[in-house]
Amino acid sequence: MVISAAQLGFRELNEKIKSTSEDACINDCYGQRFIACGASDKTITINGTPGNALGAYLDGALVQVNGNAQDAVGDTMNGGKIVIHGNVGDALGYSMRGGEIYVKGDAGYRTGIHMKQYKEIKPVIVIGGSVGSFLGEYLAGGIIIVLGLGAEDIPMGHFTGTGMHGGRIYIRTNAEVDSLLAENLLVTQVIAEEATPEELTEIESYISEFAALFGMGEAKLANDRFLLLRPNTNNPYKQLYTKI
Repeated sequence: MVISAAQLGFRELNEKIKSTSEDACINDCYGQRFIACGASDKTITINGTPGNALGAYLDGALVQVNGNAQDAVGDTMNGGKIVIHGNVGDALGYSMRGGEIYVKGDAGYRTGIHMKQYKEIKPVIVIGGSVGSFLGEYLAGGIIIVLGLGAEDIPMGHFTGTGMHGGRIYIRTNAEVDSLLAENLLVTQVIAEEATPEELTEIESYISEFAALFGMGEAKLANDRFLLLRPNTNNPYKQLYTKI
């Protein structure tokens, strides 16, 4: 089904998408919210800019955006895949519980906030460019990968990993941990070390998928230096409440 969203409000557009069991191609999208909310069994292609909460509660569908997306993409997402061929706004993957999100460009503040996992159900976010401050805030599970393509050597903002108590963050950068701490780009409650070749095997398949989705070579990405951030489980909230 092909839908022109030019004259449709978000309620009418979403009713049209939900009314068919066919795959949907949405043209002329101009900020309509909640597209693909709860979708489980179709491919939804969007040409334009979807509004907030794209793919909220997504439960298995594939969502592809040929453009940028706004805030809260994948909010409380359970499963499926979201592919953004542009940039995204704030709170990407908020409380995400499963599935995968791939973004070719940059992401805003609080990417992966409150992401979590249950046993083998592990959410994954891959950002091709850079991210804003508070990346992985209160992260409880899953994997976040920041590739920093086209960015400066430090592809994230301040206070990365604040409140992090689970999951892992991989950041492709040559920056040293001490300099990141000195500039408040990292917090001391997070353990940050250069990822070993063995640890990088955890993300090889996601980097391969990113490269395939966006037509990029994966060899250089897989062989570059990554920092691995994981929570300091001894006292993850120490910096928030006490002076160090």
